[in-house]
Amino acid sequence: MTSATKSAATRRPRRSGKKEGFRKDHRINWWLTAVVAVFSLTILVPLYFTIVTALKTPAEAGTFSLPTTWEWHNFVDAWNYIDYPKAALNSAIITVVAVCLTLLTNTFVAYAVARNMDKRFFRFLYYFFLAMMFVPFTVIMLPIAHEMGSLHLDNQLGLMLLYTILGLGSNLFIAIGFIRSIPVSLEEAARVDGAGTWRIFWTIIFPLMGPINSTIAIITVLWAWNDFLLPLITLTDQSNQTIPLAQYVFQSQFTSNYPMAFASYLMAMAPVLIVYVFAQKWVISGVMRGAVK
Repeated sequence: MTSATKSAATRRPRRSGKKEGFRKDHRINWWLTAVVAVFSLTILVPLYFTIVTALKTPAEAGTFSLPTTWEWHNFVDAWNYIDYPKAALNSAIITVVAVCLTLLTNTFVAYAVARNMDKRFFRFLYYFFLAMMFVPFTVIMLPIAHEMGSLHLDNQLGLMLLYTILGLGSNLFIAIGFIRSIPVSLEEAARVDGAGTWRIFWTIIFPLMGPINSTIAIITVLWAWNDFLLPLITLTDQSNQTIPLAQYVFQSQFTSNYPMAFASYLMAMAPVLIVYVFAQKWVISGVMRGAVK
């Protein structure tokens, strides 16, 4: 047997081994796929029902069948009745300012706690803020409404502050794990060069927190844009009402006109859905980086 034949014979088992390994590593888990498919129906079925109902007449609403006539004017009627541009502008202002305040304050608090976990006071703060996540909102809802009224913060500014404060617990949980994975040697080198704590945070730590900041921002956007209870108990001026509050009119005066109500829901859902579709990879990667040190 020649040397070329020997080398070819020795290469054949390797090729088959790689092929078997490739098939084994990429085997489909049909049980897990079936579970995911069933859970996806809990989202897809209501979404389908919402879309087809928004395009029907009131007499056809309530069924899963396609509309006989496509009533696109339902979107125009809902747009005009709830003054969608005004409500959307209020929601956008509150959401954008809440996201900015959250990123400017919660990330710095997370940095302070993460770098001082060896101290008893900061460990207490960490567990205290985490405990906020387990307090039902219905327990603190009325005290918050009374407090905001007493402080004359029953307006958009007060609502922005509430989103910033009430989201502190979950934001710390996400950010602290990521901050502790950043080498302390980077900060020590900056201190040797004469940088203070504020400069270290804004020039080193904050830029490195890009994935986590994206996650926190997207979660805050979803919360502030879709929230109903906090604006309901906080905002007293009707001109400041957000989209969820403006849509509440359909529950009183248009209880039988479901197509108009569902058209309004789709218009309110569209902007934040588009944002999430394009930014979901940052949400997933940010949560994973924050959960694993």
